[in-house]
Amino acid sequence: MTDGQGQEPRNNENAPVDWQARGALSRLVLGQMATQALGAAVRFDVFDRIGPGTLSADALAGSLGTHPQATLRLLRALAGLQLLSEPEPGLFRTTAAGDFLRTGTAGSMAAMARMFTDPVMLRGWDLLDESVRTGRTTFDTVFGTDFFGHLKEHPELSAAFNEAMSQGTRLTAATVPHHFDFGRFSTLVDIGGGDGTLLASVLREHPKLRGVLFDTAEGLAQAPRRLADEGLAERVALETGDFFASAPAGGDLYLLKSIIHDWDDERCATILRHIRDVIPAHGSLLIVEPVLPATVPADPPGGVYLTDLNMLVNVGGRERTEDDFASLCTAGGFVLRSVTPLPAPNIFQIIEASPA
Repeated sequence: MTDGQGQEPRNNENAPVDWQARGALSRLVLGQMATQALGAAVRFDVFDRIGPGTLSADALAGSLGTHPQATLRLLRALAGLQLLSEPEPGLFRTTAAGDFLRTGTAGSMAAMARMFTDPVMLRGWDLLDESVRTGRTTFDTVFGTDFFGHLKEHPELSAAFNEAMSQGTRLTAATVPHHFDFGRFSTLVDIGGGDGTLLASVLREHPKLRGVLFDTAEGLAQAPRRLADEGLAERVALETGDFFASAPAGGDLYLLKSIIHDWDDERCATILRHIRDVIPAHGSLLIVEPVLPATVPADPPGGVYLTDLNMLVNVGGRERTEDDFASLCTAGGFVLRSVTPLPAPNIFQIIEASPA
């Protein structure tokens, strides 16, 4: 049947509806509301206040000084998101997923949740349309400076970012030492390694290896405590610097984890060339990043394409394919040798390159 003008109608309102697919779409439409509810909850320390037991909405409101009914409605929204359960009316406990939003628990994501629901991370997304139109970050437009410049001006936020990055690295840190032969090297230089979470994990597994942790003063702020807690302070030299200006000499293995995706191709090539200037001929470079497939698979790795958009909006970098990494290595004076996926649920891969 046509619409009277010889055209088939675009929609058939009597056709069967895939309600499961429609429900998935509804969850996406409401996704920003879920993010805001989660953000409010972590800022109120809801999950830590409930702890391993139960807590009533009235008791939580009393401790927070918040409106009792509004507090109940927030907690019920969190239960609807399966982060809390409500075994009795007005009484709540954390679920298995909600447990990861408590600080101090194994695998905690509390710092990540706090950082990635912070208005500083979200406001640039309000201008995503502009980023897509222009290819430029919108963080700079909103805040009048670049993302890392903003962190430098706000030490508390910088510390929160460092802790979030540390939490986000822990799964990778537990895996990387077992999927590369670190034992054939003597000194590992971690470029932009933050508090040393990944470096510490590698050094624990390879007691003959020494380390150099290289980052800005802000990036290294929590490193001394981390390394001291790990009993590794004597095996790691801390060096403050700017990887756009130089890289420290003295290593035979150089590591970049979650650095390359922060920057455009030109700046990435600059980082790689500085490493190429100091790495010995027999040395190796490891880049630990997600590696995008050439086309989006039917079961895409969770979140990596949203992370790619976050790089566009907030910092100006991007996620890359294997061919992209090969081109970057060539531009930086390296030859890509291998790409080793880490086992699920890790989305990172180990890219090894040698001096050209």
